[in-house]
Amino acid sequence: MFRKLFLLFGLVLLVSVSAHAQSDSDKYELFGGYSYQRVDNSPSFNQNGWEASAQYKFTDMVGFVADFDGHYGQVDGLNSTVYTYMFGPQITLPAGRFSPFAQLLAGAGHVHFTGGSGNTDNRFAWTVGVGVDYKIIPGVYWRVQAGWEPTYFFRQTQNNARISTGLVVHF
Repeated sequence: MFRKLFLLFGLVLLVSVSAHAQSDSDKYELFGGYSYQRVDNSPSFNQNGWEASAQYKFTDMVGFVADFDGHYGQVDGLNSTVYTYMFGPQITLPAGRFSPFAQLLAGAGHVHFTGGSGNTDNRFAWTVGVGVDYKIIPGVYWRVQAGWEPTYFFRQTQNNARISTGLVVHF
């Protein structure tokens, strides 16, 4: 499965290099905002936190994203902290006031539990998600996005859901 994801990532990069260049005034995006995560574990639990990302756009439609987030919560009397660091392509349909997008990101995750044994783990993480940016004023957008984010902490698969919202600045 991971081989297919990386093949898709390579194909998107190849297409983006061969596509026409866009104007220099809208090649970068910065996003920051609130993030909610539902962790599918035994037991499942909710976490609140933040998400930040930066994107370089090769064309109007294809860009490369660096995404970072932190989520915090409690489960079975333990404080849980989860951070992920992921990178990959984003396809955007520039459509006026609303710009829908889809992304496929891969990287690493870090989990730390305090209040008990203090377990920590670092593992591969990835996400596939969709969202929409709504233009507030030129260069400033409101983003709503959702994704499926599997993690593999402690040699178990967690099928997490992540929803984020916040501001995007284009420049």
